[in-house]
Amino acid sequence: MKILSTAKAPAAIGPYSQGYEVNGLVFSSGQIPVIPETGEIPEGIEAQARQSCKNIGEILKAAGIGYENVVKTTCFLADIDDFAKFNQVYEEYFVSKPARSCVAVKDLPKGVLCEIEAIAVSGK
Repeated sequence: MKILSTAKAPAAIGPYSQGYEVNGLVFSSGQIPVIPETGEIPEGIEAQARQSCKNIGEILKAAGIGYENVVKTTCFLADIDDFAKFNQVYEEYFVSKPARSCVAVKDLPKGVLCEIEAIAVSGK
């Protein structure tokens, strides 16, 4: 097993890793829309979805792969009414249309509007 870590995605804020690579699969922890360089959270669902996607992308890069390697995502929304706007951003990044679950939840860390986690094939 290999722990994935990059300064280009937010550091873990608890007892977990940004991601793991094991037996040809990459598992990312859920990524909230924190800008790694500043710790700030952008305003609005579109900007937050974009930042969460970028954070996932950086973890994938740390494993030497990209969005096209993702086979499954799980997406969490603070408000299901944001579903359409979230999808508009999400589909810009996950063009291979991986399997996905998307659910509304009561609360997310730091009061953000979305969180994304991914499972990918490492190709190794």
